[in-house]
Amino acid sequence: MNQQTPDPTLQQPDMTLRPPNPAPRTPDNAGPDGAGWQRLDRRMLLVHPINELIRFIPVLLASLIAGARSDNPSWSLAVVAVIVVLAITRWFTTTYRITPDNLELRTGLIQRKRLSVPRNRVRSVDVEADLLHRALGLAVLSIGTGQHADRREQFKLNALDAKLVPGLRAELLAHTTGATESPEPQPIPDSGTAGPNTAPAAGINGAPAEPAHPPVEIAHWQPKWVRYAPLSLTGFALLTPIVGLAFQYGIAQVLFKSGTVREVGQSGAVAIAATVALLIVGLIVIVSLAACARYLATWFGLQVQDNGTTLHIRHGLLTTRQTTLDLARLRGATVNEPLLLRLAGAAELEAIMTGTSPRQKILPQAPRAAVEHTLSHLLDDTAHTTSDSGHEARVAPAAITTALVPHGASAMRRRFTRTLVPVAVIALLMIVGSLTGVDIPVWSWVVVAIVAVVAAALAWDRYHGLGHAVIPATASGSAWLVTRGGSLDRDRDCLEAPGVIGWTVRQTFFQRRAGLATVIAASAAGKKRYHVIDIPLAEAWPLIEAVTPGQLGSTPR
Repeated sequence: MNQQTPDPTLQQPDMTLRPPNPAPRTPDNAGPDGAGWQRLDRRMLLVHPINELIRFIPVLLASLIAGARSDNPSWSLAVVAVIVVLAITRWFTTTYRITPDNLELRTGLIQRKRLSVPRNRVRSVDVEADLLHRALGLAVLSIGTGQHADRREQFKLNALDAKLVPGLRAELLAHTTGATESPEPQPIPDSGTAGPNTAPAAGINGAPAEPAHPPVEIAHWQPKWVRYAPLSLTGFALLTPIVGLAFQYGIAQVLFKSGTVREVGQSGAVAIAATVALLIVGLIVIVSLAACARYLATWFGLQVQDNGTTLHIRHGLLTTRQTTLDLARLRGATVNEPLLLRLAGAAELEAIMTGTSPRQKILPQAPRAAVEHTLSHLLDDTAHTTSDSGHEARVAPAAITTALVPHGASAMRRRFTRTLVPVAVIALLMIVGSLTGVDIPVWSWVVVAIVAVVAAALAWDRYHGLGHAVIPATASGSAWLVTRGGSLDRDRDCLEAPGVIGWTVRQTFFQRRAGLATVIAASAAGKKRYHVIDIPLAEAWPLIEAVTPGQLGSTPR
């Protein structure tokens, strides 16, 4: 049973953007002809050879070995020379220009490519700089258009003078504040209406609009947040392939079937168990330290600033990254709560935006209080009051504080059935095997019992994490859909009603038997699909009508 509505973006015409003054020109980026084409900074002649040599280290090692075997070291020198020459030619073959309508990039020596991006499709601007770029005063500027593209099709300028980047970034995002010379405000080619934190597109009589308010820091990284880094399930998921690889290459033979283990006998069982336990602890420690190091390298110095029209995110230790996002395309936010983070009172925060990464992270692993503070600002930057001490205190919007509607006994039975039936089947097979004379070790029954207890606890947690809510529209704001689900990886999605472009009501065979359905809200933002899982079928259609009144036409029977 599907109900789909057309994407309103298909009805909106393309806009023509008249930009402000072009980017500053310097002798380093003067165009090769008179058509406004510019080169990258000459200092890239140092950057690219070094980067390419690092990239081709395996090739260099192979050439070095080949040269040593043939008593001719010139092989490795020739390979180095070829890599350096090809890297240097990138400066001569790469040019770009900014026209009133497009961004254009020409690259390639043998196979020439020309990439053109309409300026009105620019959704985000990312600025990166690793240690080498920072030492030379350079930066890498990447343009996000909301379309998936492989690395070869990305609009990336590597490397630009870092002093030119702020002005170029402001120019490329000028249409987010209406800073154009057009006498009329320009429409935003996007689904829905302006987001919950959006300033007007232009001032009176088409004058350029100023930011809604001075930049406000809504999140700031703190060193104590590093303790949450090992609690992400991603790091511990790496242990599974490591252990599997070890068993594939004979670790099981060594541990359980070798003659040495048999000779140790029963008296050495404790020692073997202790050794295995130490290996597991060692792996956990290594993975945890690696997670902390990665967390520091990626998120050190995080700052999130909001000026009412754009969201500016800056972070990084060795490689700094700056991302500027158009708040007019904000459609909500997702609070990600993996099991270990949830037990520690922490979470992650992602923005639901059109034209950016499906999971645009705003905050990494952080205390729940910090996540809710930032979330309340994103969803409603006017929701604040003054406490008795005179300091500003955030008042969380309803999308955060509202209680979720449980999905009933049928949904609970479905959670337990899906987790316990496989365990019951295994136990039944073991019973049949033991009755037919198969020797079932005692420890197998212990493992099955432990798995059954864990499965029951997981089912209970999954049910209590299941729920939804609809925040009705008010005179000053749109309706909201809030949905939550999962256990090991739980998401709470807060989606603004104008961001919903269609609905799907889906029922599997077992859901039909239980009178349940999964309602999917389609959106052009974020993950694209937001699920309300195992909701009673009788509540599905009223939910759709409450979020997007009139979109169903007539309620199906």
